[in-house]
Order: sequence, then C-alpha cells, then structure tokens
Amino acid sequence: MKKSGASEDLPASELISQKIADLGDWRGDTLAKMRKLVKEADPDVVEEWKWMGTPVWSHDGIVCTGESYKKVVKLTFAKGASLKDPTQLFNASLDGNTRRAIDIAEGHAVDASAFKALVREAIALNSAGKSAAGRVAKVAKVAKKTKA
Repeated sequence: MKKSGASEDLPASELISQKIADLGDWRGDTLAKMRKLVKEADPDVVEEWKWMGTPVWSHDGIVCTGESYKKVVKLTFAKGASLKDPTQLFNASLDGNTRRAIDIAEGHAVDASAFKALVREAIALNSAGKSAAGRVAKVAKVAKKTKA
C-alpha cells in the first residue's frame, strides 16, 4: 500500500475514500463494495476515521470497522456476538465474548442481502441500548430530585 498524502484534518468520508484509492487492488475494491452496502443498509450511518487509519461506521455506537490486511479485508462488528447470523457470515473472531468479524479474501464474495441485514440488526441493537441507557439516566435523575 502506498502512503497517502491525505491530511487527518479531512472529513472521515474523504479519508476513507483516499484509503480505498491508496490500496489500489482487490482490497480497495472490496472495502469500497462493503462501504456501499453499509450505506445502502443505513443511509444515516456516520463514517468515522479512528485508530490511526481505520474506517468506522457508526449509528448510536459503532456498527463495524473496515480493516485491510495483506490477505483479507476484515469487517469487525463491535457487538457481533449479540447478533443473529443465520447465514453464517461471521468467520473470524468467533471466540470472543463481544466482537465478531467477517474476513473477505481475494476472490470471495459476501451475500449482500445477508450483510445488509446484519448491519441493520447491529444498528437496532445499538439503538435499543441507547434508548435503554437514556431511560436509566432519566430514572436516576428523577430519583435524585425526589431525594432532594
């Protein structure tokens, strides 16, 4: 991979586009395709640039990251262990308690419909957690007021 001249001050979407271009091979093509599927699954997804050059897609929390290695493009779902995966897309990081990943090697394809369903499920899980946390905070605030 050639080094990018991209500045960290650019918007995350531009940094991700630059990373895809810099890869310049099947990994860039694969990352671009998976990025497109994430955005199709959720047009409101937020693109972020974290951890010294990792594309991250978030909606009420991290949905997944997109990393590129020599032999695979890895999509790691932050709460993957809590997601239903009936088509068994997850093929990496299966032993962890929280994360799960999809490793895509050169020439391999991912079922687009199943992937988008997984993205939507991850977002629903994030959103459910956010609303539950909001309810807990609201209850704590009310309890504090009644004690005063």
